[in-house]
Amino acid sequence: MAPPRGSKRAPGPGGAPAARPEGCVQAWIELRTDDPEARSALALARARLSAGAGLAGLRRLRLFELRGPLPARAEIEELLHRSSWFYNPAKEQCSVRASAREASPAAAGEHAVLVVERGGERCTAAERWWLHETGQAVEVRTAQTWLLRFEPGEDGPARTAELAVVTGRAHGLLCNPNAQDHALAPAARIPLPWIGYDPQRRSGTGARKRGTS
Repeated sequence: MAPPRGSKRAPGPGGAPAARPEGCVQAWIELRTDDPEARSALALARARLSAGAGLAGLRRLRLFELRGPLPARAEIEELLHRSSWFYNPAKEQCSVRASAREASPAAAGEHAVLVVERGGERCTAAERWWLHETGQAVEVRTAQTWLLRFEPGEDGPARTAELAVVTGRAHGLLCNPNAQDHALAPAARIPLPWIGYDPQRRSGTGARKRGTS
C-alpha cells in the first residue's frame, strides 16, 4: 500500500529510509488538446523543407526520466500526478513506461527525435520535491521528443535524420546544434534510459548525438 500523501517512506534499520533497487522509468507528457507548436512546425516543414514534403504528422511530447530507488508503478504515477513539477493533469496526460519491453507512446511507423538542452537536462527542483515527499534521492532528467510520421513510400529514417538538426535556413527543423543534443530512434526501439544514453559526438554539425539511431 502506498504511504499517505505527503509522507515519507518508512525508515529501515537504524532509521535510514528502506532501500529499494535502483531503477529507471520514463514519464511521457502530451497535451490533451491540439498542440499549436507541433502544428506550426508541421506546416513549416511541409511548405519550406524538401525533407518535410512527405511529412504526414508531427507530435511533440515532454519526456522525464527518473533514475534511482523508485517505488512501485502505482505510487510513481500518483506522485507524478500530484506534482506540478512534472505535468498539469487538467491540460496534459502522462504515460509511464517502466521497462524497455513496454511500448512507448510512439505509434507504429513513427520516428522519434529526442532533443535535450545541453547542460540543462537535470530537474533539480523536481528532485528536491521527490526527496521531500518520499525520502529517496533520485535523478530527474527531461527532454523534448518529436514523433514524425511520413507518407507511404517515404524513407522515414532518412527523412527524420534530415529534419532533426538545423544546419541552414532550408535544412533541418527540430534541434539547434549550437545549444542542443539529439538522438534518433524508431517507435519500436526507443531506449530506456534514453536521455544521456550512449552519447556519441556527431561530426560536421557541431552537435552531440545521444542515444541510438
